[in-house]
Amino acid sequence: MYKKILVALDFSPESEAVGRRAAELAEQCGARLSLIHVLEYLPMDLGDGMIPVEPMGFDEELEARARERMDELAAKLGLEAVRRRLEVGATRGEIVRAAEEEGADLIVVGSHDRHGLALLLGSTANSVLHHAPCDVLAVRLFDE
Repeated sequence: MYKKILVALDFSPESEAVGRRAAELAEQCGARLSLIHVLEYLPMDLGDGMIPVEPMGFDEELEARARERMDELAAKLGLEAVRRRLEVGATRGEIVRAAEEEGADLIVVGSHDRHGLALLLGSTANSVLHHAPCDVLAVRLFDE
């Protein structure tokens, strides 16, 4: 039985389905549920290779909007009382770090069908799966 479940939300239209699946599982297991969203910076190529750089304008307003969206989604799912984390960094790394810090025994992520370049580059769900300290449930999401 899972005791601590961390659900990663990207605020895509399918995030509600991911959150709902995680909430159902948490209820069935009697587990504590936590939500995480990662504000990801994009790497910049400065000629000597790619380096992660926090873009200009990455400020309190962006964080405030992300917290607002997380609160809205939590309310829509009836999860107002659950712990919410907003992290800044590389999505996979922050999800894995949060799972370790919280002692999560399950991470729930959404997984889209990938094609072309996205397939070659991999997905967040796949990356989390291979680096997570615990089980990972990838909720299959279908693009319309």
